[in-house]
Amino acid sequence: MKKTILILLLHSSLSWAQMQPFPLQEVKLTAGVFKNAQEVDLKYMLALNPDKLLAPYLIDSDLPLKAERYGNWESSGLDGHIGGHYLSALAMMYASTGNPEMKSRLEYMVSELARCQAKNGNGYVGGIPNGKVFWERIHKGDIDGSTFGLNNTWVPLYNIHKLFAGLRDAYQIAGNQEAKNILIGLGDWFLELIKPLSNEQVQQVLRTEHGGMNEVFADLYIITNESKYLAAAQRLSHQSILKPLLAKEDKLTGLHANTQIPKVIGFEKIAKLTNNADWSGAAQYFWQNVTQTRSVAFGGNSFREHFNPIDDFNKMLVSNQGPETCNSFNMLRLSMALFLDKNDVSYLDFYERTLYNHILSSQHPEKGGFVYFTPIRPNHYRVYSQPETSMWCCVGSGLENHTKYGELIYSHTHNDVFVNLFIPSELNWQEKGIQIIQNTNFPYINTTELVMKLPKNQSFSLNIRYPKWAESAKVTVNGKIQKINKKPSEYISLDRKWRNGDKISIEFGMKTRLEYLPDGSNWAAFVRGPIVLAAKTSTEDLRGLFADDSRMGHETKGKLFPINKAYALVDESGNYLSKLKPIDNLNFTLDSLHLQPFFDLHDARYQMYFQTFTKEEYEKQKDIQKQTEEALMALEARTVDKINCGEQQPEVDHNYIGEQSNSGYDEEQFWRNTRSFISYQLLNKDQRGTYIEISSLDDFKTENLEITINGISIEVFSNNSKTIRLKLPKAEQISLKIRVMSNYTTPRFTEIRIISNE
Repeated sequence: MKKTILILLLHSSLSWAQMQPFPLQEVKLTAGVFKNAQEVDLKYMLALNPDKLLAPYLIDSDLPLKAERYGNWESSGLDGHIGGHYLSALAMMYASTGNPEMKSRLEYMVSELARCQAKNGNGYVGGIPNGKVFWERIHKGDIDGSTFGLNNTWVPLYNIHKLFAGLRDAYQIAGNQEAKNILIGLGDWFLELIKPLSNEQVQQVLRTEHGGMNEVFADLYIITNESKYLAAAQRLSHQSILKPLLAKEDKLTGLHANTQIPKVIGFEKIAKLTNNADWSGAAQYFWQNVTQTRSVAFGGNSFREHFNPIDDFNKMLVSNQGPETCNSFNMLRLSMALFLDKNDVSYLDFYERTLYNHILSSQHPEKGGFVYFTPIRPNHYRVYSQPETSMWCCVGSGLENHTKYGELIYSHTHNDVFVNLFIPSELNWQEKGIQIIQNTNFPYINTTELVMKLPKNQSFSLNIRYPKWAESAKVTVNGKIQKINKKPSEYISLDRKWRNGDKISIEFGMKTRLEYLPDGSNWAAFVRGPIVLAAKTSTEDLRGLFADDSRMGHETKGKLFPINKAYALVDESGNYLSKLKPIDNLNFTLDSLHLQPFFDLHDARYQMYFQTFTKEEYEKQKDIQKQTEEALMALEARTVDKINCGEQQPEVDHNYIGEQSNSGYDEEQFWRNTRSFISYQLLNKDQRGTYIEISSLDDFKTENLEITINGISIEVFSNNSKTIRLKLPKAEQISLKIRVMSNYTTPRFTEIRIISNE
């Protein structure tokens, strides 16, 4: 297909060949796993109380509450962020289903936000704790930012971005005019907020996680055609991330993954609006890097929320904190943007893979809970949220994920239709009078059927995606076989005059393959077509399976099972696939294991990745792996609490506060240092711990440090160059503070552990 893109600065005009999505209102799910996920999500949304979600906004506007705010992350620093996601979810669920309660709730929340904005009187509306005081400090240039906190406030720009995005979606998707007015007022307030700041100060603010602030200002430009918003979008683009991408340099290792992805979505949108090929190339480079070198079989990326080295996935393999659902939520948004911009079907291969294997699997199919981390550690499990207890970021994006499955099943150019995904659905292209019904039970079977519903005969091209994973494709129209001259990752084009009742049948050849981790190690997953297979291994010790309201309820509480005892594939010929015995299209036996689609596997421990060995390799490896695992498990068993310094979530979980502090990633470890002080709150449960161990990349000079626990100076009783130990007082709540005594920068702290002698 010829690419012809004409983009003007103030008015964008799409040429005949430019790909466009259908509005959610024109695509309805009709059956299957995605329809079930949508319905389960709707029930979860109905279980949430809008007045509780609105409470942080009323508090910050000095208006009386109608209900107390939710707990968990909604009352510990990220107050209001779920409310923004909820606006987006309501708009998309209403567009996708026409459910009147979704529209009613959306209108109510928007009207309440309008009250808050009117009370504030300056365009501002937000739920950030002590927001007015916080924003005034920023306005005056008083900026002390780490990689996630800003003036010791938890990701405030990320938080308010959710409201920007929610108001945008309420207007653009659901047509709510009041939301547009609030959005413009909020945008103008933000422009005034940053007006006194130099470009260097703005970039300092952007060091902190800020969501897609550049994208929403590009959206404000699209909505209003006012150039000040496009200028703001460019100013709010983080240069320290953009510049390496422009140079095609990989500087991503160690960065907080989901902090970066929304920025790149913004780069791509700005590039499209300004016809900036370089910025679009940067977005493409980022997408290629993440999807091809940093993503695992189910489409997710990162461990403990950060990008791992491309040549070593070991830390992800051993961690109980695997890829984060928010990352895939945003990678799908980037994939869709690039697909629509470039008319390149290859973006859909990743989109489809991630949609089935990560997004669909991240929701409990009956109870509707959402998953934060999906570990690839063998014989581990996932945790699901609950409406009254869980207010994590992946709950916010989770609410949205399952409302919009219809966004890319089909797309179109001026006259032609493209079938991108094989999901039971109805397309109603109202402008052209074209209705297409897709009947399928894919991926359980490898076929789909399209039925034309036309009031009159029409000539147009029907283009059916030929997936990269397909071994072959067979297409018939009204029972007549069609000649195919296309290859995988292209479209099969059927150009003819279509009549009402015409039937198009598509059958794909599908095979099972082993897909190895990108680092070249011997860990591999079984993938059939686009579907990742996994084995249920046990239901032992699933503590925290459904999360409580604790600060770290999104993490598993059950024990880690030794990796050296995981199932391995041992075969002298290397023909590991020969061990599979088919039950049906997507179910297999593997000796004593049952492999099934990962998205169908819930409420259990599982194994997705398997090591592959010859018998000789296996014998050599097992003793080494056993010793490594035993040492790791012994240390973990003695660890009462632990902080990974410089990592966002562990530090937030432990109430990090600091001044003149920096964090980074060196020598394959995260770190934090300070020229003033840092402090954390730890829990010495049942007073089991006997000492604190602090590790660093550099030698300690303890004479330059004052270390206090619960306000009392503590002497170092062991100093082993880069590790120090301090005795613990008798207490469960441990407040640790490290202060610099002179003109000195501390070592780069990597880890803090409370350890028991048991």
